[in-house]
Order: sequence, then C-alpha cells, then structure tokens
Amino acid sequence: MTENPRADAPRPTTVISATDPTDPAGSTPPQVVRRGGLKTRHLNFIALGSAIGTGLFYGSAGAIQAAGPSVLLVYLLGGAVVYFMLRALGEMSVRHPVTGSFAEYSRAHMGGAAGYLTGWMFAFEMVIVALADLTAIGIYMGFWFPDVNRWVWIVAALLIVGAANLASTKAFGELEFWFTVVKVGAVIAMIIAGAAVLAFGLSDSASTGPANLVNDGGFFPNGFSGMVSSFILVLFAFGGTEIIGVAGSEAEDPKSSIPKAINTVPVRILVFYVLAILVILMINPWRSITGDESPFVQIFSALGVNWAAALLNVVVITAALSAINADLFGAGRVLTGLAKQEFAPKVMAKTVRGVPVMTTVILLAVMVIGVVANTYIPDRVFEIVASLATFATIFVWLMILLAHLASRRKMSPEELSSLDYKVPLWPWGQYFAIFFILFTFGIMLWLPDFRVAFFVGLAFSVIAVAMYYITGRHKVPGVSNPVPGGH
Repeated sequence: MTENPRADAPRPTTVISATDPTDPAGSTPPQVVRRGGLKTRHLNFIALGSAIGTGLFYGSAGAIQAAGPSVLLVYLLGGAVVYFMLRALGEMSVRHPVTGSFAEYSRAHMGGAAGYLTGWMFAFEMVIVALADLTAIGIYMGFWFPDVNRWVWIVAALLIVGAANLASTKAFGELEFWFTVVKVGAVIAMIIAGAAVLAFGLSDSASTGPANLVNDGGFFPNGFSGMVSSFILVLFAFGGTEIIGVAGSEAEDPKSSIPKAINTVPVRILVFYVLAILVILMINPWRSITGDESPFVQIFSALGVNWAAALLNVVVITAALSAINADLFGAGRVLTGLAKQEFAPKVMAKTVRGVPVMTTVILLAVMVIGVVANTYIPDRVFEIVASLATFATIFVWLMILLAHLASRRKMSPEELSSLDYKVPLWPWGQYFAIFFILFTFGIMLWLPDFRVAFFVGLAFSVIAVAMYYITGRHKVPGVSNPVPGGH
C-alpha cells in the first residue's frame, strides 16, 4: 500500500519506510507500513522499565563503592545526559517516525557511513547486553538450582523472549508491560520499606539517617577521581533507554505517546535511582555496601525479612528477561531498517505481520553464543560483555545527539517554529550531554579495567565503516531518504 499525502494533510498512522531502491530518482512514493502494535500504555511502561535492570539492582553497589555518597550527584548528571539525549531523539521521532529510528536519522543527517555504523553499533550493544543478562539469569537461577548447568536456563530464557518477539509487536509489548510491573513494584516496595526503617528506627545499625551521607569521609570520601570513576557504571545502568525511539516508531500515535513517555524520564530518574540510592545510603553506611549482596537485599534484611534474597532473585530474573526482550525487539527493528536501505543483508528486511522474523531468528542464533560462553568461561563472561556494552551504549547516544545537531542546522526558521516537540535548553543541553559522553570515553581510557573495552569498541567502529565501503554500500543506487531534509 502506498500513499502520498499532501504536506498539509494529517500524518497517516503509519511508519514511513524505504522508497524503491531500484528507482535512482527516488521518485517512487514512500512505502508505508501500518502501525498499531504498541499502545500508549505499552510505550509508557517500556520507557519506565528500560532503565530498571541489573545495573540498578546489583551494579549500584559498585558505583557506591567507587564514589561514596557522591554517587547521588553522578546519577543526577547521568540522568540529565539521558534526558537530553532522549529529548533529541524524541524531537526527531515525532517529526519523522521511521523504521530504523536513530540509525536512519544518523544516515539522513550525517551520511550513509554514520547511519551504517550507528545501526550496527546499536545491534552490537543490544546483543552483548543481552548476553550479559542471559549470563545473569544463569547465575541467579543457580540460587535455587545450584546443580543445574547455566545453559539450561539461558536456552529457556531465549525461548520465552523469542516466542514473544516472533508472535507480534503487541505480544512483545504485553510481556514487557508485565515485566515492568514487577520491577517497578520491587523498587517502590524497597523505597517504602526503607522509609519505614528510617521513620520508626527499625534497623539494628547504630548509624542511620542523613548523617550517613557525610559521616565517613564526607560527601566525596574518595575525592573527585572516585566520583568520576563511577560514571561508567552509572551510564551502563541507564543503557537501553534509547529503545523508546525504536518502540515509538511502532506506536499507534507517536506524536502523542513519544513525548508522554520521554517527559516522564526526569521523574523516573529521581524516584527509581536517586531516591532509591538515597534511602539505601541513609540506612547503611556506604562502606558496608560491598556488593556481596544487593543493596536492595540489605534494605529488607534491616527489616528482618529473611526471604529478601529469594524475593530479589525473582525480581532480578524478571529484570534480566525484560532487558533481553527489549534488546531483541530494538536490535531487530534497527537492523530491519538498515536492511530496507540495503545496509544489511536483504533477508533481514523480510517482515511477517510487521514482525522482522528473519532478523529476530538470526539474533536468537547469535545469542546462542551466550550458551557456549557460559559453558566454557562462566566466571568471566559477565565482566567481559558488560564492559563492552558501556562503550557501545554511550557511542549510540553520542550519534543520536550529533544527528540531532545536524538536523537542526538544516531546518529553516519556518520548520523550526512548526516543531511539535522541541528539546529544552537548546543548544546548551545538547553540548553538555556531548561533553559528558566524550569525558566518559576519556575515563574508559584512564581506568585499566575498561581500557580493553574501549579499544575493542573503537576497532568495531573502524571495521564497520571499512565494511560499509568494502561491500560497496556507499554505491547502492537510489538508497531512499525517508527523512525529509536529509542527504
């Protein structure tokens, strides 16, 4: 089905896809694919749950040890970066919702190589983050079944999320909705329990309350270097929030639902990160949060809840399944968008009822690497993939911000004034976010534990750009331009 709406006509409830690549003039009317898989309820909960995962439930302990109480400031700064990045993505998505999301925006506004690299880097990010979460599921299931091999649980997890993603977009949305209900419920329960501990003095600890934020070495016990060393762990915890842009392209009403989802980001960061970590730090002195158990378990332990570890295990397994579900969805849609532009194998462009079946199957096959890795190097696989994910995550954020800057430079005053959804604090908010990301890359070079991941990510970038030219992608005739005003 094709449509060619007038400029003043209402935008159709469809996702603009590629023009016919065999038409050098690009004169073929844009193909459109019917939307309707994700409701506003789904998108709001995808936005709500995208940053609540193992990075919060377990990774927060490492960030606290690195920065002490000043980690609260790092979460605020990192949250500001995420917010400005998502607002940039939201502005582009509301203006032109396209299959492929930010990979298409990078290609349209910064050139084919940039779009190619962004799309493949995001797919790389999603796959390795999924491998980390698959590994986590194997570890967490060992809490109850220590004698069962990890790969059994990894295969089971792949079957669950694979079935949801292959069934329909709505099935993915429903599964993610209920996963998020569990995650959000757990964080809210922790905050309420922590408030009860503080209000009624239920903890056995001799030190509770705001004094814990300054009692042991002050607010910056490890100095400025300690605070900045926690940047990477904090940004890794926020990884995956950009999935809102991909999911938004399949929403029933992106013009309304994308802004609503993104506008909740500041509240989500304040409640689910800053407030949660603040409660944890006021109940337990920061040095006691060693990572031997989740900070969330320590909250319930203070209340004498002996089954806190088992409860949290359920929550973290749910969080990991949720992350894998969203990763598979996001990578599948972006790679399908690349395939429609002939920037990925043509087989990945095939969809059934709007579901990128072949791309999803290929990604599931790649994730079997997690099964093999957890069989042969079970003690190292999580650390390896988590460090690689950090580079890929912030690289994709950087490309989103740069694409937005490029898109703004091409707008006429009339186009700018007609934007339905604009970024705030233009352009200083964008410059702040870009500087923060570049600074974090510098931290990766400074910290030995992340130096190898930085160079691996850099090598991946060079290889991806080289493949773009070696495979002749830059010579593809009539590659469509679904984003007006692009190259």
